[in-house]
Amino acid sequence: MAKPTQSRLGRGLGALITSGTTPAKTPAPVAPSTPAASAVAAAPVAKPVVPDGLTGYREIATAQIEPNPYQPRKEFLPEQLNDLVESIRAEGLLQPIVVRQVGDKFQLIAGERRWRAFQQLKIKSIPARVMTSSDASSASLAMIENLQRADLNPLEEAHGYASLIRDFDLTQEAASQRVGKGRATVANSLRLLSLEAELQGYVGKGLLSVGHAKVLLGVENSAERIVVARRALEQGLSVRALEELLKQKSAVSGGAPGKTRKLPTATSTALADVEKRLTSHLGARTSLKHSPKRGRIIIEYHGNEDLSRVLEKIGVTL
Repeated sequence: MAKPTQSRLGRGLGALITSGTTPAKTPAPVAPSTPAASAVAAAPVAKPVVPDGLTGYREIATAQIEPNPYQPRKEFLPEQLNDLVESIRAEGLLQPIVVRQVGDKFQLIAGERRWRAFQQLKIKSIPARVMTSSDASSASLAMIENLQRADLNPLEEAHGYASLIRDFDLTQEAASQRVGKGRATVANSLRLLSLEAELQGYVGKGLLSVGHAKVLLGVENSAERIVVARRALEQGLSVRALEELLKQKSAVSGGAPGKTRKLPTATSTALADVEKRLTSHLGARTSLKHSPKRGRIIIEYHGNEDLSRVLEKIGVTL
């Protein structure tokens, strides 16, 4: 009697691809008691198996594959990878990876999560399409694949564009053409990189939207921009509410957001001296926002321990 059907992972890697094409022909039955047949069944595959109906694809050892150095996506969330692992375990691999040969290795162009899932499943080879591609083309294709799958967060997308421009000496126009995006889209994305590292972190983690970032870019003063961003987070301000907040601040200061009225030279000198003394006393960068009727002191700190130290300096105990 024939043995019960095993899971997809136990039937060989060719069964891991669902191509939507005509299934492979069922092999003729072989008598299980024949020693020669057992030897053939146990023998390793002599050459890569091309999945049925997928011309140009072959199986490559997962150990021979290395990541794309131009991969724009930097975060691979464990829960998403685990979901993919379970999907491949249950349904098989729906789309082979794409690689190019570099020396005696194969470098990923598209499909790093799929490759990582196969590693996690401890499968020794994976279906792949081998392409001839330059560094620039490989970087562009990696960007395109991630953009089409909506896998990149806004900061990863911005860094991806910046990498294309910087590493391959492209203009914004040329980079936008390579990835099939409008020049304005690329330019607006690159503007995110002019935000402070703290604000980039908020946008990258989805705590602030690209809409919030665009509004904050209108605040020219860096320290004030950080303060406003923190306030938007603390109060859960929408993009429109953030715009209204900056309009109100502009009305109070009598100028554009992030700008203050020009103070007399003597006052500016005195304020600069106070800022310097406060910074020295607290051991933390301090700035003053001053007007004849109101003002505020902004103290920067780095982490909980630094905050506790600053609070202790100003006589606040927790």
